[in-house]
Amino acid sequence: MKSSSKHWDTIFSGTEDPRLGWYEKDASQTLELLNHIPKWENSTIFLPGVGTTVLIEELLSKGAKLILNDISIEALNRVKGRLGDERKDIIWLCQDIAQPIKDAIPDVDIWIDRAVLHFLTDEDDIKGYFENVKSTLEVGGYAIFSEFSKTGAPKCAGLTLHRYSVEELSERLGPEFELITHYDYNYTNPWGDPRPYIYTLYKRENRKDG
Repeated sequence: MKSSSKHWDTIFSGTEDPRLGWYEKDASQTLELLNHIPKWENSTIFLPGVGTTVLIEELLSKGAKLILNDISIEALNRVKGRLGDERKDIIWLCQDIAQPIKDAIPDVDIWIDRAVLHFLTDEDDIKGYFENVKSTLEVGGYAIFSEFSKTGAPKCAGLTLHRYSVEELSERLGPEFELITHYDYNYTNPWGDPRPYIYTLYKRENRKDG
């Protein structure tokens, strides 16, 4: 089964946050990587596949401007219910992250992917995703990826995954992205099962076209 808006709408409309298989009470792992970025507060940050993460409030509390994307309108509506939908510090974007987004959003300083990329299994979709990273992230900006590692589970939320190594992420991003740091992390889901992840931080040094 391919990731689709219908699939994710069903999950978010029928499952409370603490019962979601990826639920975390805090976003400390992502914040740890953000703290490697000088003066990251007040940045424009893009979150693809944002879901209903508590990271949103953490970033807003630091003065960040957010672009919140999800393929599921149900997920975005849940966040709007928490925060309100007329905030000047949030741009809402409901679309497939594998499709072009540049015309819909401004350039961003930081791209934070928390377990979204690994749901894309079609090669054209994966290429489309990375084109979005490269078309929207400013030179000097940073990209954070948190994905199922090669030793992680082959499925999540009923979908087959494309699991990642640091080497593959670096290859797909290309030479204009410098790997700053990375580490392995074992996330424990709400049912007590371990889920091996890789966390990576990249800096964009230049654009491919010069």
